[in-house]
Amino acid sequence: MPLDRASLLAGAASAPYFEPVAPFTIQAEPGRVLGLVGPPGSGLTRLGLSLLAAPSGSRMVAAVDVRGWLCPLAAWEVGVEPERLVVIRCPDRRAWLQVTASLLEGFPVVFAEVPPGVGDPDLRRLAALSRARRAALLLRPVSGDLPAGMLHLRIEAAGVRWEGVDRGHGALLRRRITLRASGKGARGIEQVVEMEDDGSHAVHLVPGLAAAPSGLAAG
Repeated sequence: MPLDRASLLAGAASAPYFEPVAPFTIQAEPGRVLGLVGPPGSGLTRLGLSLLAAPSGSRMVAAVDVRGWLCPLAAWEVGVEPERLVVIRCPDRRAWLQVTASLLEGFPVVFAEVPPGVGDPDLRRLAALSRARRAALLLRPVSGDLPAGMLHLRIEAAGVRWEGVDRGHGALLRRRITLRASGKGARGIEQVVEMEDDGSHAVHLVPGLAAAPSGLAAG
């Protein structure tokens, strides 16, 4: 039986309404801790370095390399100013806490790999120092997770897909990394976004996500 206009309007009015998810921004924010959690090869180090690009336009930034894998060229490729980047290699777990804390005292933005075995109390002390000094702290554990409740924004790699070799041959074109964002920085709602990296310059998030001057906007 066909419905008249009045019935259609009444049905539309009674249909459930879903509030759109508020946009959020993945960026280095003063006094806040951002966690990048996932296995090696998931693109999180490259994402973390890309978050240093905007601040390096006017300020010094620092990166703590635990594994000896961090190449300054990788940071320059994603837009970090070469003359404003300091890389500290610190494979010693016992010295790592002191080195990272010292950097927070003098740098507005610090990206730090976290070695295995660093205790939750030590990480929470770093988070407190970050808040006290109004310094942005980006933590990338080389294994495991980060303490609950410490992070303003938690980014977890949920999957990686390579494009360009789907038939067993050819050139790699790009990789797409599925990310789960949670915490206050994600408006308190777990959100799933996708990061696209073609290896040419700064990474960006898709779809409906665009690189912003101060970070990566997601919505």
